[in-house]
Amino acid sequence: MNKVVALAGVVIKELYRRKDVYVLFVLTALITLVMGSAKFFNDPKIVRYLVEICLLLIWVSAIVIAVGTAARQIPAECENRTIFPLLAKPVTRGQVIVGKFLGCWLACGITLVAFYLFLAIVRGSREQYWPLLHYFQALWLQWMCLGVIVAMVLFGSLIFSAPSANATICVIVIVGILLLGRHLNVVAFRQPKPLDLIVYSIYFFIPHLEWYDVRDMLVHDQPLINWLAILGATIYAAVYTATFLLLAWLRFRRKPLNA
Repeated sequence: MNKVVALAGVVIKELYRRKDVYVLFVLTALITLVMGSAKFFNDPKIVRYLVEICLLLIWVSAIVIAVGTAARQIPAECENRTIFPLLAKPVTRGQVIVGKFLGCWLACGITLVAFYLFLAIVRGSREQYWPLLHYFQALWLQWMCLGVIVAMVLFGSLIFSAPSANATICVIVIVGILLLGRHLNVVAFRQPKPLDLIVYSIYFFIPHLEWYDVRDMLVHDQPLINWLAILGATIYAAVYTATFLLLAWLRFRRKPLNA
């Protein structure tokens, strides 16, 4: 575990040295504050619009950070030849996979805390309303979703030759699941055989990332999600995360390092 934690620490330091997080955070803050101070938003429900805009930016920024960070981890090690002294420590390939995942996932979690803290301050300063449990549930579910995404991208980085190709394909898949995943069963119902079976198979096979998008709960002040449902969603995400990490390990243990 010490080796895994050390690898994770390197990933976290690398991310915050690249300034990606700062740029996205400042951009999110500026857009939210400018939209909130615009004169045409002379509406008593302005806070609801601000929360919706800010949450959308948080989701977009978090996905960009997760995909961008995970996609370059192993290819960069192989390209810079740092993978050879790393494995000579000795560090197993499985520890490299877990360490890279843990670093990216923890970095995403730290980033989410900063984003949600900003959202809570902006909303609280206007409404004097602090739904802390709502923020916790939304943050936790999004973090679980990012765990699946990071593991998926790490696996993709061992399949696709270039980080840019991996990042592009993964973003397309992620956006497709978020926008269309919940509707695939309806689409399958309207398809002729055997196409309906194929669409149903895709519906049950893909990780349903859209289940973790609970922005409406914060925007419209909906009741808290049942904690058993939170636990079920956490286990569901953990299963898919472990599956992608296992596939990444199986691929990495057979992958020539000089390829």
